[in-house]
Amino acid sequence: MLFSRDSGGGTTTTPTTAAGMGGDVEKDGGRRSRVAREQRDTNGGLVSLFTVEDGVVYKPEAEEHRRWYQKLLDAGVEENGIKPVPVEKRTNTQYNNLFTVFFTGLLCILPLPTGMLATTVFELSLRDASLTILFFSALCTTAPAFMGCGGYKTGLRQMIQARYSWGLYIVTILLILNAATVTGFSIVAAIVSGQTIAAINPGNVSVTVGIVIVILASFVLSLLGYRVLHIWERWQWLPNLVVITITVGVGGKHLVNQQEVPAATASQVLSYGGLIAGYFITFGGTASDFSIYHDSKAPLRKVFTYIYLGIFTPSVPLLILGAAMGGAVPVVPGWAEAYEAYGTGGLMAVMLAPTGGFGKFVLVLLALSVIGNIGISMYPVALNLQMLLPPFTKVPRFVFTLAVTILMIPLSIAASRAWEESLENFLALIGYWAGFFDAVLIVEAVVFRRLDWESYDHAIWNVGRKLPSGIAALAASLFSLGLVVPGINEVWFVGPFAKTTGDIGFELAFFGTALFYLPLRWAEIKWRGHL
Repeated sequence: MLFSRDSGGGTTTTPTTAAGMGGDVEKDGGRRSRVAREQRDTNGGLVSLFTVEDGVVYKPEAEEHRRWYQKLLDAGVEENGIKPVPVEKRTNTQYNNLFTVFFTGLLCILPLPTGMLATTVFELSLRDASLTILFFSALCTTAPAFMGCGGYKTGLRQMIQARYSWGLYIVTILLILNAATVTGFSIVAAIVSGQTIAAINPGNVSVTVGIVIVILASFVLSLLGYRVLHIWERWQWLPNLVVITITVGVGGKHLVNQQEVPAATASQVLSYGGLIAGYFITFGGTASDFSIYHDSKAPLRKVFTYIYLGIFTPSVPLLILGAAMGGAVPVVPGWAEAYEAYGTGGLMAVMLAPTGGFGKFVLVLLALSVIGNIGISMYPVALNLQMLLPPFTKVPRFVFTLAVTILMIPLSIAASRAWEESLENFLALIGYWAGFFDAVLIVEAVVFRRLDWESYDHAIWNVGRKLPSGIAALAASLFSLGLVVPGINEVWFVGPFAKTTGDIGFELAFFGTALFYLPLRWAEIKWRGHL
């Protein structure tokens, strides 16, 4: 019997039976509780995966990791991705790192083919090409050097800073364009390196094999992240400088032999100047990524100077060297054949031919000189991909680095088959969108925020309703596009302005966007009541 009546008509529970029943109930209840708890944990885990807290910042001491991931971190892999770095975590005072990270990345064979376009495609004389390179380089390096200062002042990655003018959602367009641009430069570097490796042993090693080798080596460097990149770039410039000097020392005597061309026209100068602008101003999409851990107390002019010289100093001599090599191709015996077979790598091979086996060793080092460049390119691309969707914020950065590596190999191989045309079109197109982007960020920081870096509030970096809508930036760019199209001078389209002036698309993109953005952003601030 489970229940019995007492003398007062009440109900009592038989002790032994109640105990047994209570045990069953308790077990059943405990089982249901465990199931419910597991469901809550599972649902909570999914919600946690797809949810990023508003205004969350980088706090390494608060992170918990699986053992395998912790081992990667212990090996030097950077932990933080795109989260803002608070001021107390910005402690790096080695500001000269901001010089070496760009100086080493660009002191390689990457600038050579861009320089060669001046004489092989635009048919400028070496003198005119050199002056064009010097002027446009000095002017266009200013924008990325200034934008790079925002990293150490705000603790925000470059494309996170862009959200404070382009908004949380519209900036996605820029993320895709920036990732494509930086990947494009990496592809150019990989192709030049692959050509150089193939030229070491013609007929036995293909350009494709060379491309795969250098991309995989660069993947390892980029995987390790910010700290290791700075260490690598601090020292790799030295062997790069030595082998470039040897190459010029051995084969430079032929560079005085230049093709005869008519005096340059304004159209030629402006068109090639637009390509040089595309080469330099695109650093504006990545410059801050390398300064976000630096102490914010340094004067702005100090950091600006380091970044400016880091980009300008190696690029200009190598661009001019490339122009000299291109101008010598038609007149130096054997150079046209070498260029046709292996591009820039073939030219360096014939320049080093008198040194025999030692020259082949130098070619190997020249090919590997681009590792630092591709490494610092893969790094911001992975960050850009993390910004595309909120769940990506919690995906480790190395996953995106691996994805970029896998994508780059087939794209590099395909682009190498139509090398010169691919490079010319790429450099021209990136200059247009980068003009829109740089103009908006500079006007936003200087005019509307008046260099008040604290106005880039970490608490709203991922809060769409509190960030600007981005409509002003997008509208300014679209209005400016109406001016850019008539100024384009490409194989596939020549605008009415460009028929007279040459390609002035970049100039119209930058200055047109800046002018349109001023009234549009002012109206947006008035409408919203805040920045």
